[in-house]
Amino acid sequence: MAKKSAVNRNEAVKALVKKFAEKRAALKAIANDETLPLEERFEARLKLAKLPRNSAAIRIRNRCEVTGRPRAYYRKLKMSRVALRELGSQGQIPGLVKSSW
Repeated sequence: MAKKSAVNRNEAVKALVKKFAEKRAALKAIANDETLPLEERFEARLKLAKLPRNSAAIRIRNRCEVTGRPRAYYRKLKMSRVALRELGSQGQIPGLVKSSW
């Protein structure tokens, strides 16, 4: 199991991302719009910089839903390879068959 503090921190980041998503998207649209004057775009960049760093979606860490492990994460299954193997061995994942040759 991952540290509870790390998992909780990641959940807090997810909440911040959700909270500031619209504002961040609007400011990014203004900042990247080349038809607007340079001063207006620069102001949008400054406002964007004043938002909390953890409100950026890039700060979210993919973590296993079962164990909270941050590495070896399968996006499609939302779990780590360790949890996948464990649940697969127990027969709890439909269609997953242990390979042998």
